[in-house]
Amino acid sequence: MPLPKAELHLHIEGTLEPELAFELAARNGVTLPYADTDALREAYRFDDLQSFLDLYYELMAVLRTERDFADLADAYLARAAAQGVRHAEIFFDPQAHLARGVSMGTVVEGLWRALGHSEENHGVSTRLIMCFLRDESAESALRTLDEARPYLHLITGVGLDSAEVGHPPTKFRAVYEAAAALGLRRVAHAGEEGPPEYITEALDVLGVERVDHGLRCMEDPALVARLVRDRVPLTLCPLSNVRLRAVDALAEHPLPAMLDAGLLCTVNSDDPAYFGGYAGDNFTAVREELHLGDEALRTLARNSFLASFLEDDEERRARCLAEVEAYAF
Repeated sequence: MPLPKAELHLHIEGTLEPELAFELAARNGVTLPYADTDALREAYRFDDLQSFLDLYYELMAVLRTERDFADLADAYLARAAAQGVRHAEIFFDPQAHLARGVSMGTVVEGLWRALGHSEENHGVSTRLIMCFLRDESAESALRTLDEARPYLHLITGVGLDSAEVGHPPTKFRAVYEAAAALGLRRVAHAGEEGPPEYITEALDVLGVERVDHGLRCMEDPALVARLVRDRVPLTLCPLSNVRLRAVDALAEHPLPAMLDAGLLCTVNSDDPAYFGGYAGDNFTAVREELHLGDEALRTLARNSFLASFLEDDEERRARCLAEVEAYAF
């Protein structure tokens, strides 16, 4: 039985496996520029963030209906549950769908067809986090938040993702202030390809409660001290970092040093269909490549539940934490 864990950094569009992509393409009359699933899987071997994003957005064309989004989410939940995930806080990118003529309601209600039954079907509780694309305008983000208003009872928080360099958190001050006023939780990608200063901006300007990625904080000792003092969670994605060249090899990942520094680190999968592994695969990889012992893995699992947005279900958090403490490796 796998170590119980929460997954806090997961883009639902990034769970689109080649087999499901072809299934949805056939259902919706979409022609993919790949001969078969093997050819598409080979295309998943990209060189950097931009080549990944190009393919990522191209494949979204197969997602058209509520049923498509439900099938996508359900497939992820089944895989995650098999790898020990008990709670998942799932990102989605509405702007990428709105731009294709797919409505906010289709996306959110489609995802909730699966998320609404995830505890009974998979034993996984869920939260939904709406991300803004940082390479789109600040005005587009504000319009997106406005379009989401009828669905905010299904959305726990907002995030910020896509190409980081050249798009500092400050750009999105207004939409994060609006989200805070609506009672939404706030997270943001920062310090993956962007500099440590982006992490500081995300904290000070956007008021984020968790930093997604954040590995470049290690370049700024004062920032590390702040993150440790304030117990700000970092949602690291080790296999993703290697595939996108944030680190050259997993053996060089700063995770052990980050744990030694006292940072509240978690391990997640990011876009697992593209990056070669789901949450459990990332735990296995850091154990093998970074030689993390049982108690370090237990700490990572414990952190994942401590960092979860489970304030409305403290009983579940306590139950999951008890599972982690009782787990026998």
